[in-house]
Amino acid sequence: MAEVYPATLAFIAFLLLQRGAELILARHNTRRLLDRGAVEHGAGHYALIVILHAAWLLAICVWGWSRPVSPGWLALFAVLQLCRFWVLASLGPRWTTRIIVLDEPLVRRGPYRWMAHPNYAVVVAEIFVAPMVLGLWPVALVFSILNAAVLSIRIRAEARALGRGRAGA
Repeated sequence: MAEVYPATLAFIAFLLLQRGAELILARHNTRRLLDRGAVEHGAGHYALIVILHAAWLLAICVWGWSRPVSPGWLALFAVLQLCRFWVLASLGPRWTTRIIVLDEPLVRRGPYRWMAHPNYAVVVAEIFVAPMVLGLWPVALVFSILNAAVLSIRIRAEARALGRGRAGA
């Protein structure tokens, strides 16, 4: 029987609880934004994002539950969580997992002062780093490639929704 590490189970539980809480927050914010007259764009590719993230979490659970935690990768993951919190706090009630456009100026505080897509930057890093916490380099590699493909669709859709000719314009 494979050894089970408490730190591993805590890490996986954290990932699942965090993503679940974020989905609840995103739904709440989406409803409030739509009630304020915001419009959703790019809904057609949203299912790809959901499938990708669900499969990523499932892969971490299936192949990672009996693997030890790497302290170095865990430290990097913790830094990414600080960045994630900064992004969410900067967007406040405008943060959601969908492309919701409100007829108001874009947020330009926090990391949005320096980057067009800090949330995506954090997600790209997390997709790679979280599996590496458990030494799952094939999961990190495969899902990083899949995430890049989905983000290429997502960022173009967001650019169109915001009236930009190209992402980051």
